[in-house]
Amino acid sequence: MTTLLVIPCFRESTRLRPFLTELCTEMQQLGGVSILAVDDGSGGDEPERLCALIDEFRIHFPFLRPTLQLPENIGKGGTVYAGWQAHDNENWLMFADADGAVPAREIARLIRSARAESSLGLHNHAWFASRIKMLGRNVRRLLHRHLVGRVYATLVSELLHVPVYDSQCGCKLVPRSAFEQISPMLTTSGFAFDVDLMMALVHTQVPIVEFPVDWTEIPGGKIHLFRDSFRMFRDVWRLRSKWSSIV
Repeated sequence: MTTLLVIPCFRESTRLRPFLTELCTEMQQLGGVSILAVDDGSGGDEPERLCALIDEFRIHFPFLRPTLQLPENIGKGGTVYAGWQAHDNENWLMFADADGAVPAREIARLIRSARAESSLGLHNHAWFASRIKMLGRNVRRLLHRHLVGRVYATLVSELLHVPVYDSQCGCKLVPRSAFEQISPMLTTSGFAFDVDLMMALVHTQVPIVEFPVDWTEIPGGKIHLFRDSFRMFRDVWRLRSKWSSIV
């Protein structure tokens, strides 16, 4: 089981270094993982700074691929999909947010679990990291963001009739074969792309495993609570219309 791990980046060169340090070390120990940072049309000199950072790390970690630079900003989902489509050697596709909110050790744990299940013949499952507060897991999140997140998750679950606890955690693993089948269906490239991805997987009967992970809020996020709340509801409502044939 080989994996292409995409890191979508929009002006992330400053925050990426500490996460990339831990991630490369973990993936080197794990083996079978290629890492690709994709710049989402950041503009200015940010693409050059990201390229310089990646080239610095590539000296010691050759499984880190040269930066993919998109000519314009297309949103997180579009950036992830562009990275997934840029290479075709790996049979699993993954993304993780550049802020490192899901620690590198948790990403490695998720991949190991997927590999173990795959060895038992369950190779067609998709794996979604999930911020579930439970014994044995450490989730550190500001209260107001936790509450808004639960409201959003409830909207997704109720409007789309999918019993998902957390559709938005920034770490997911999908079989390439499943992605190739559903990619023509994927029309959302912004904040709600995770929900669109989830619904396409449900539609094609790809089982989804929600995998509880440790998660820590990292300062400097791009989501603005009040400004984006309406967008969140609007996007979910649009997806409800899109997927009305199965909800």
